Amino acid sequence: MSLNTEYNFHQADKHFFRAYRPGDDFYEALIEMHRDLTDEQSEAVNARLILLLANQIGDLNVLREAMTAARQGVKSSG
Repeated sequence: MSLNTEYNFHQADKHFFRAYRPGDDFYEALIEMHRDLTDEQSEAVNARLILLLANQIGDLNVLREAMTAARQGVKSSG
């Protein structure tokens, strides 16, 4: 398995009239997850979400690809 960087949002048993809708629904849920949290709480919930999703993926090669892709273009502070 390799990292999928193409549009891949979907919801089982639900059909959407517009292809972007599941991605919008995810973004809305992600924003809602952070509502009324402090910056520190948001960081903690992000870390927990990352670990839960990493466990769901399970494939270390895919996770390494994702970490490399996420780091690209981000400047280090050092």
